Amino acid sequence: MINIKENEKLSIMNHSCAHLLAQAVKHLYPNAKFWVGPVIEEGFYYDIDLGDEVIHEEDLPKLEKEMKKISKDGKRIIREEITKEEALEKFKNDPYKLDLISRMNEDETIISCYSQGDFTDLCRGPHVDTVKELKYFKLLKVSGAYWKGDSKNKMLQRIYGICFETEEDLIKHLEELEEAKLRDHRKLGKDLKIFMMHDLVGKGMPMWLPNGAMIRYQLEKYIKDKEISLGYQHVYTPSLGSVNLYKTSGHWDHYQEDMFPKMTIDDEEFVLRPMNCPHHMLIFKNELHSYRDLPIRIGELAHDFRYEASGAVCGLERARCMCQNDAHIFCSLNQVGEEFANVVKLILDVYQDFGFKDYSFRLSLRGEEKEKYFDDDEMWDKAENMLRQVLTDLKLDFYEAEDEAAFYGPKLDVQVKSAIGHDVTLSTCQLDFLLPERFDLTYINEQGEKVRPVVIHRAILGTLDRFTAFLLEETKGVLPLWLAPTQVKVIPVSSEHHSEYAKKVTDELRKNNIRAVLDERNEKLGYRLREAQTEKIHYTLILGDQEQEKNTVSYRLYSQKDTTTVKLDEFIAKIKEEIENKY
Repeated sequence: MINIKENEKLSIMNHSCAHLLAQAVKHLYPNAKFWVGPVIEEGFYYDIDLGDEVIHEEDLPKLEKEMKKISKDGKRIIREEITKEEALEKFKNDPYKLDLISRMNEDETIISCYSQGDFTDLCRGPHVDTVKELKYFKLLKVSGAYWKGDSKNKMLQRIYGICFETEEDLIKHLEELEEAKLRDHRKLGKDLKIFMMHDLVGKGMPMWLPNGAMIRYQLEKYIKDKEISLGYQHVYTPSLGSVNLYKTSGHWDHYQEDMFPKMTIDDEEFVLRPMNCPHHMLIFKNELHSYRDLPIRIGELAHDFRYEASGAVCGLERARCMCQNDAHIFCSLNQVGEEFANVVKLILDVYQDFGFKDYSFRLSLRGEEKEKYFDDDEMWDKAENMLRQVLTDLKLDFYEAEDEAAFYGPKLDVQVKSAIGHDVTLSTCQLDFLLPERFDLTYINEQGEKVRPVVIHRAILGTLDRFTAFLLEETKGVLPLWLAPTQVKVIPVSSEHHSEYAKKVTDELRKNNIRAVLDERNEKLGYRLREAQTEKIHYTLILGDQEQEKNTVSYRLYSQKDTTTVKLDEFIAKIKEEIENKY
């Protein structure tokens, strides 16, 4: 889907359409007051204070009708420049505009506002020339938004919309939005019984249902097997850590706002851990190491907890509790290049297994706000240059992004665009000179001296939660056969006459580690077949008299109506080969 902010013409149109929306709201709700109405990637929105009145989804067509009426009237959009004092007088009855004006820089002595007929609003612009240019728009949804994004402030109503130059572009975009709704992992997760949420558990706290638990088990086994073959050693560490642990690592100073509140037990303060690196630092420190031991690769599928804002949580994609495919590589300085390259190769190997092709490499660097990062310019320059050189040597196409680094060092992020348009970080690899210093980590080098190791933090699948969300949206819920929670559904034509054979087939499939489910309910065959399609099951076996007599199975592939009949052992061999080759 198109990024409105990156298209200058559409950006101007959508910003102008936000004002058109505000004018329509003012006509229908005269007491309305307005906060901000910016352009976003998906179009525009406006935050509105309606007092005791509420706009519902079913009210949007009424607003659209008023917007079209204003558009047809064709008023010119006029820019006016006024002084700060004039602005304060002009908007003296609007607390939201007064707040904006009062927070403007002292050097902003001239303030611009735009008028269209009976509506005037503060704005830097630019805008289209007349409201008549705004013909093809759609209001999409209504939600709540705290004033200034602060939960301590009043809840405003946020109306989202989109505007295009042509009717064809608008129709195409709305069709893409409908397709995105069908791909949304939150809908698929519910329909396919993969995960659930419940207010009694809490926002951002997914619970994996049996189907989801099987997917997660397969992902865990897949990545663990790969890592073990590459020399990783897996550990288990507590989901809690003392406050002192995170003070030592530096996370308490740089990451505390993203942690859950501390809790006091006896005389000790604990927090739910947001990451695993401090625990792994102590595991390395637990033994004396020689240069001959390096690199040491410590891996863990670890549960972490982060205090995401309630408005940011999004199903499995952004949750407050998650399971990370985490690892830390402890190596010497001259091993960094090779180890970093090996991590990138593992990422590419995994992406090939899953068929991922549309991704990009982002070198995430420290930004200008240096107080957010550990204060050591020499370390940062060294680490950033080292990563840049490794990526260049690997001949990877990458782009650089400031203010995206971890507080302790730069990193490589692998960015993907999800099927519903979200920009998501799946894999990450970070270089760290700081934590070995903070935890006083050492190994004995060739000269018998104690020296610091370098640490590479890396997550290949990222969090299993986000990875699953991405997979569901990419595949529209039709996961690869090897990963599907149910690989085969067995359906006897008649529960009375064919169930015994169906049970025999199901048992044989399960003995061969094929995940099979028997559906012998006393329902019509057509109903059971349609349900298997709704559940997006790859293979549906239909067993009747002929199959029972000849020890065969007739199978139907997902989304197809034709059936193929083969011997049972042939079918088992076929499925096992497909699973082995990760089809």
